Amino acid sequence: MKADSFPTVTVIARGLSFTQLRLIAEQMALTGIHSMEVSLVGERACEDICSLRAEFGNRLLIGAGTILSLEDAKRAIAAGASFLLSPVQFTEEIIDFAHKNGVLAIPSGLTPTEIHEQLVRGADIIKVFPAARMTPAYLKDIRAPLGNIPIMAVGGINAQNIKSYLDAGARHVGLGAGCFQSEDLESLNAKGIKHSLERLVQYERIDSVV
Repeated sequence: MKADSFPTVTVIARGLSFTQLRLIAEQMALTGIHSMEVSLVGERACEDICSLRAEFGNRLLIGAGTILSLEDAKRAIAAGASFLLSPVQFTEEIIDFAHKNGVLAIPSGLTPTEIHEQLVRGADIIKVFPAARMTPAYLKDIRAPLGNIPIMAVGGINAQNIKSYLDAGARHVGLGAGCFQSEDLESLNAKGIKHSLERLVQYERIDSVV
């Protein structure tokens, strides 16, 4: 897919069981949130990505997060990841490998120099992390000299502040497990998880594609 059609909202799932991941994916498909990142931590991460892609791949984009090396990228793409997210910068080799396999590359950059460098290397979207530490005003400030760059704000984003980051110029946002009530995740409360997602769906792009 192209970065222009990447969904606005990505749910970031880290350290969750497959049962929890599947329940979240199921409710995402019902509510209209189209993008899920499964962090590449734990022995089952790639297996979970593969299973989610098999069941929900025609309704959701299933990507991999915490990509720290080319080897991570290869494992994630082999499992079926549609995009790669990272808390660090990507080498040109990682970005090129992703693109050769039709996968979006979303590395991190915080300063204007880091962001520009990643764009020059070919990154599709830049993850600004931890966004909540930098405030929405920071996004406006870095966009002033760099222009309309594709930014994904991640880290401390929730239903209360998501609009302020989008208004500041972020094209995309990533929300972690904090967007759900912990008791809903623990008890596998489908209704509660769906309710949390419904608070976000108003921000989703209607033209995003899977």
